[in-house]
Amino acid sequence: MEKGMLKGKLNAMLKYVLSLMLLGVFVSNVHAGSLVCSGNVDMLAYHQGAGLLVKLSSMNEHVFICSTDNEWIVPGSLAGNTSPAACKTLYSTFLLARTTGTPIKNMVFDGNAVPAACNSFAPWTSVNVRYYYY
Repeated sequence: MEKGMLKGKLNAMLKYVLSLMLLGVFVSNVHAGSLVCSGNVDMLAYHQGAGLLVKLSSMNEHVFICSTDNEWIVPGSLAGNTSPAACKTLYSTFLLARTTGTPIKNMVFDGNAVPAACNSFAPWTSVNVRYYYY
Protein backbone atom coordinates (compact mmCIF):
# COMPACT_ATOMS: atom_id res chain seq x y z
CA MET A 1 0.00 0.00 0.00
CA GLU A 2 2.80 2.40 0.77
CA LYS A 3 4.39 1.69 -2.62
CA GLY A 4 1.15 2.64 -4.35
CA MET A 5 0.87 5.91 -2.42
CA LEU A 6 4.52 6.73 -3.11
CA LYS A 7 4.07 5.98 -6.81
CA GLY A 8 0.98 8.22 -6.91
CA LYS A 9 2.84 11.07 -5.21
CA LEU A 10 5.80 10.69 -7.58
CA ASN A 11 3.45 10.77 -10.58
CA ALA A 12 1.74 13.90 -9.26
CA MET A 13 5.11 15.56 -8.63
CA LEU A 14 6.35 14.59 -12.10
CA LYS A 15 3.22 16.10 -13.70
CA TYR A 16 3.74 19.28 -11.65
CA VAL A 17 7.40 19.59 -12.68
CA LEU A 18 6.58 18.92 -16.33
CA SER A 19 3.82 21.55 -16.20
CA LEU A 20 6.26 24.10 -14.79
CA MET A 21 8.82 23.25 -17.48
CA LEU A 22 6.21 23.60 -20.21
CA LEU A 23 5.10 26.95 -18.79
CA GLY A 24 8.74 28.05 -18.75
CA VAL A 25 9.05 27.27 -22.46
CA PHE A 26 6.03 29.42 -23.29
CA VAL A 27 7.10 32.29 -21.03
CA SER A 28 10.66 32.29 -22.35
CA ASN A 29 9.33 32.60 -25.90
CA VAL A 30 7.49 35.80 -25.02
CA HIS A 31 9.94 38.61 -25.56
CA ALA A 32 10.03 42.30 -26.14
CA GLY A 33 10.07 43.91 -29.50
CA SER A 34 13.22 45.34 -31.01
CA LEU A 35 13.34 47.70 -33.96
CA VAL A 36 15.98 49.65 -35.87
CA CYS A 37 14.97 53.07 -37.22
CA SER A 38 17.02 55.74 -38.97
CA GLY A 39 16.67 59.25 -40.35
CA ASN A 40 16.88 62.89 -39.37
CA VAL A 41 15.75 64.03 -35.94
CA ASP A 42 12.43 65.61 -36.93
CA MET A 43 11.32 66.38 -33.39
CA LEU A 44 12.95 66.58 -29.99
CA ALA A 45 10.83 67.60 -27.02
CA TYR A 46 10.74 67.55 -23.24
CA HIS A 47 7.53 66.78 -21.38
CA GLN A 48 7.80 67.61 -17.66
CA GLY A 49 7.03 64.64 -15.49
CA ALA A 50 7.07 62.27 -18.44
CA GLY A 51 10.40 62.63 -20.18
CA LEU A 52 12.23 63.22 -23.41
CA LEU A 53 10.50 62.59 -26.73
CA VAL A 54 12.13 62.02 -30.10
CA LYS A 55 10.89 61.40 -33.64
CA LEU A 56 13.08 60.38 -36.54
CA SER A 57 12.02 61.04 -40.12
CA SER A 58 11.26 57.33 -40.64
CA MET A 59 8.85 57.28 -37.68
CA ASN A 60 5.15 58.14 -37.74
CA GLU A 61 4.99 59.28 -34.09
CA HIS A 62 7.25 60.75 -31.47
CA VAL A 63 8.12 58.39 -28.60
CA PHE A 64 9.24 58.78 -24.99
CA ILE A 65 12.82 57.54 -24.66
CA CYS A 66 13.98 58.55 -21.17
CA SER A 67 13.54 60.83 -18.17
CA THR A 68 15.94 63.52 -16.99
CA ASP A 69 14.50 63.20 -13.47
CA ASN A 70 14.10 59.47 -12.80
CA GLU A 71 15.51 56.11 -13.80
CA TRP A 72 13.78 55.15 -17.10
CA ILE A 73 12.32 51.66 -16.85
CA VAL A 74 10.57 50.19 -19.88
CA PRO A 75 8.81 46.82 -19.54
CA GLY A 76 10.47 44.27 -21.80
CA SER A 77 13.62 46.30 -22.37
CA LEU A 78 16.60 44.12 -23.14
CA ALA A 79 19.08 46.89 -22.36
CA GLY A 80 18.02 47.62 -18.80
CA ASN A 81 17.30 51.06 -17.39
CA THR A 82 18.37 54.49 -18.63
CA SER A 83 19.70 56.83 -15.96
CA PRO A 84 18.90 60.56 -15.84
CA ALA A 85 22.54 61.30 -16.70
CA ALA A 86 22.35 59.04 -19.79
CA CYS A 87 19.09 60.76 -20.76
CA LYS A 88 20.82 64.15 -20.70
CA THR A 89 23.53 62.71 -22.95
CA LEU A 90 20.88 61.42 -25.36
CA TYR A 91 19.26 64.85 -25.38
CA SER A 92 22.49 66.67 -26.17
CA THR A 93 23.41 64.17 -28.89
CA PHE A 94 20.02 64.35 -30.58
CA LEU A 95 19.97 68.14 -30.24
CA LEU A 96 23.32 68.30 -32.06
CA ALA A 97 22.05 65.94 -34.77
CA ARG A 98 18.89 68.04 -35.15
CA THR A 99 20.80 71.33 -35.29
CA THR A 100 23.36 70.11 -37.83
CA GLY A 101 20.90 68.03 -39.89
CA THR A 102 23.04 64.93 -39.41
CA PRO A 103 20.94 61.77 -39.78
CA ILE A 104 20.91 59.00 -37.22
CA LYS A 105 22.06 55.95 -39.20
CA ASN A 106 20.69 53.37 -36.77
CA MET A 107 18.75 53.66 -33.54
CA VAL A 108 17.67 50.43 -31.87
CA PHE A 109 14.48 50.68 -29.82
CA ASP A 110 13.30 47.92 -27.53
CA GLY A 111 10.51 47.22 -25.06
CA ASN A 112 7.08 45.62 -25.03
CA ALA A 113 5.45 48.52 -26.92
CA VAL A 114 7.87 48.55 -29.88
CA PRO A 115 5.99 47.89 -33.14
CA ALA A 116 7.12 45.83 -36.13
CA ALA A 117 7.87 48.90 -38.28
CA CYS A 118 9.15 52.44 -37.72
CA ASN A 119 5.98 53.93 -39.21
CA SER A 120 3.70 52.00 -36.82
CA PHE A 121 4.34 53.54 -33.39
CA ALA A 122 1.28 54.23 -31.25
CA PRO A 123 1.03 57.82 -29.94
CA TRP A 124 2.91 58.50 -26.69
CA THR A 125 4.70 55.13 -26.68
CA SER A 126 7.44 54.57 -24.10
CA VAL A 127 10.48 52.75 -25.47
CA ASN A 128 14.11 52.24 -24.62
CA VAL A 129 17.03 53.30 -26.80
CA ARG A 130 19.38 50.34 -26.68
CA TYR A 131 21.89 51.61 -29.23
CA TYR A 132 22.35 54.38 -31.78
CA TYR A 133 24.99 55.89 -34.01
CA TYR A 134 25.20 58.65 -36.56
